[in-house]
Amino acid sequence: MTDIKSLTREELAGRFAEWREPAYRVDQVLAWLYQRRVATWDAMTNLSKALREKLRAEFSLTTLELVRKQGARDTTQKFLWKLHDGSFVESVLIPANPDLYGERADRHTLCVSTQVGCAYGCKFCASGLDGWKRNLGVEEIVDQILAVERWNVSQSSELRISSSELAQPETQNPKPETSPARTETRFIDNLVIMGMGEPLANYEALIKALRILNAPWGYGIGARKITISTSGLAPKIRQLADEPLQFRLAISLHGATDEVREKIMPVNRKFPLKELTAACEYYQKRKGKMITLEYILIEGVNDGLGQTKPLAQLAKKLNAKVNLIPYNKVEDLPWTRPSEEVQEAFLAALEKLESTATLRREKGHDIDAACGQLRLKTERELAGAS
Repeated sequence: MTDIKSLTREELAGRFAEWREPAYRVDQVLAWLYQRRVATWDAMTNLSKALREKLRAEFSLTTLELVRKQGARDTTQKFLWKLHDGSFVESVLIPANPDLYGERADRHTLCVSTQVGCAYGCKFCASGLDGWKRNLGVEEIVDQILAVERWNVSQSSELRISSSELAQPETQNPKPETSPARTETRFIDNLVIMGMGEPLANYEALIKALRILNAPWGYGIGARKITISTSGLAPKIRQLADEPLQFRLAISLHGATDEVREKIMPVNRKFPLKELTAACEYYQKRKGKMITLEYILIEGVNDGLGQTKPLAQLAKKLNAKVNLIPYNKVEDLPWTRPSEEVQEAFLAALEKLESTATLRREKGHDIDAACGQLRLKTERELAGAS
């Protein structure tokens, strides 16, 4: 059965036309899905019972089940979701750095998964340790965002009660307007598609999900607030460059030379740096947007200062910024992060070469923050228990 959250407005409108339902009903349904973010058909109280039953018979309305959640000292939150087939995927909620004078910033970025497992076998990554299982469906990508929004409402609902609301209480089941005017604010400000899996290996489902999340009738987040990461699938980068929406691009680089990159990223053998660079240049030419080069610092592998010069040259060629990320330890893997002194020296060397670079400092190091790590731990615990 097709999940309703995998449909565009046009597809849903086509079905409603077949049923001879008035067009405004489409907007009512979409408002319930993406503004109120309801999880059941019965919550759509301004639809007739007959229409709700018709929808129930025609479409599924699945939601992700929150199995585990971990929170870090810096308020990074990792969510482990159970899918309808019993598989697990992760999302990570990352707050902005605190503002000056210790006040918390109010921006939130959600890191989203696109596959169960991963087939690309990066040597430092937990996502692919048990191999690739399957691609996520459109609705499973979309609902990671909606599920975090529902979680946030459940956590903060008591704090939302104000004196004005007490004076004029809402009805138990508030009804959205027939037009898709927003009745809920967004908790999530930015999306980064760099969770479990290789996003561009699930290209069609990903792009459709992002169109739904970007659409005014959908979640309504701007395309420039969405960053898609890839380990380096050069042909798909070119395809993404030709998409009309202005998504941002991040490259999981992790090595500035083929020699270093091939040690830890098998994808480099198929798409070496020369081919990857050409695809990125095409993307940059088409979009005119700065690319981000993600660079995980791994002790004794890619943290030598000899990597800084080719990295700075590549960043300049691509008009890219470099995001340095200290490695998050993964159980069963030998890699570790370099010392803070080495991290700072690497950053300073890039800045001396006039590269735009940042060093991520403690975003979830005290949780199982590496991609796929919480999922892997949970699956092994369940296997041991059985």
